[in-house]
Order: sequence, then C-alpha cells, then structure tokens
Amino acid sequence: MNLIIRSALPDHSISHFVHSFWLLENNTGKDIPTTILPNGMVDMMVMKMSSGNWEMILRGIDTVPSQVIIEAGMKMFSIGFKLLAVEYLLGSSIKDLLNEGKNIPNDFWKFEDDDMNSLENFCSKAMQKIKALSPENTDSRKKKLFELIYLSNGSITVKELSDSVYWSSRQINRYFNQQFGISLKTYCNILRFGASFKHISEGNLFPEQNFTDQNHFIKEIKKYAGVTPKELSKNKDDRFIDITAVRKLPS
Repeated sequence: MNLIIRSALPDHSISHFVHSFWLLENNTGKDIPTTILPNGMVDMMVMKMSSGNWEMILRGIDTVPSQVIIEAGMKMFSIGFKLLAVEYLLGSSIKDLLNEGKNIPNDFWKFEDDDMNSLENFCSKAMQKIKALSPENTDSRKKKLFELIYLSNGSITVKELSDSVYWSSRQINRYFNQQFGISLKTYCNILRFGASFKHISEGNLFPEQNFTDQNHFIKEIKKYAGVTPKELSKNKDDRFIDITAVRKLPS
C-alpha cells in the first residue's frame, strides 16, 4: 500500500494547451500532509474522495506554497494546462482563482466511471475533448508569445518577448492581469522556479536557469517554496509533492 504518482505527456497536436496529465492515488491508509508549490500551471482535477463521490475542481495559478492534505483513499486525475488553454479551452478568465480553486460541474467534460479506471483511459478521454474544443485558428501573436515563454522556461525578459511578438509590454501585462491575475514578469519568475524542480530533486543546488547569481537563486527559491534549495532537495517525508512528482514526469 503506497502513494501512487504517475504522469503522461500530451501528443504534439495539443502540446500548446497541455503540459501534462497526472494520476495521484493514496493507498497508504492514512492522510498525508504535503505542500504544493507554484509551478505555472492551471490544473483541472477530477477527484474521488474517501466518501466515494467524484468532484471536479479548477485551480488557478499558485504564487505561494499551499498546505494540503491528501486524504486516505483519495484518487485524483488532473490536467496541467498551459495558459493558452484558459482562453481557448476554458473560455473565461481565472484572475479570481489565484492560489485557490473552484468546483465545476461534474459533467463539464462528461467524464464517466470507465474514464477513471486508468491514467491511459483518462488521457484518452481528455485528449478527445481537448481536440474537439480546440479552435481551428488561434491568435498567432499569443501562440508565439507562449511558445517563447515555455521554450525558455520563463528565463526571458519582458522586453525580449515584446520585441519578438511585436506586442507592447503594457498590452501584454494588461492581457496577463485580466486573464490570469498576475503580470507577465511574475509568471515568468514562477515558471523559472518550477523549471528548477528537476535539478533540485537531483541534488543540484546551483542555478540552471537565468538567475543572476547563487544568492538570487536561493532568494527566489525561498520566495516561492518557503525554504532553501537544500531543504527542498532533501524533501523529508515527501513534504513537497512537486519534488516527489517531478521524478515521475517523462523526459
């Protein structure tokens, strides 16, 4: 009996909308306290609690670490969305969901019991729905903006992005604040922080991304994790679920 964490990557046709798919199942027989770290994703979760009922939750961007309890017997499937999905798949702003989530109707994407039998079934149904909802055309400027952000793991300046997509930094920030509730620079910082999880989980306590120096790296990690890179790397008792999970993500 253990804590099961599995992940899968989307196929190329929807990779501009989806970062990854996840399965989390607590078969330990006890509640597990853990910390969720900011990672730059918007999560849609389908959870089966110990009561046996399924719940659907949409969670906005996290900017601070959050303490949660993984209940004994809980089973959860989730989709880690990239930000382009907010406008084109979810259809509404998430600026009011910073560091929190909201329940959405269980029939939002019409998941059924058979879709929850395995991660493979969940991914198949989710990808089917995403492809059906995907518009034929997306704003090329926005698509390129997010391609550059994710390609660099957030290690790119607002000016570089503005110059590359021919969109003023003021307009980009207005778009980010209206849609997501944070500035572009803040989002890039969070994404860069999230990109450091893999290196830190492997014991590499020096910056791999575009941090000014070691002190800047430590300061940014403490800002978003609440602890130093060394403590994050130790991950005592699997305190940080993101550090545990990153080892399960395919290359």
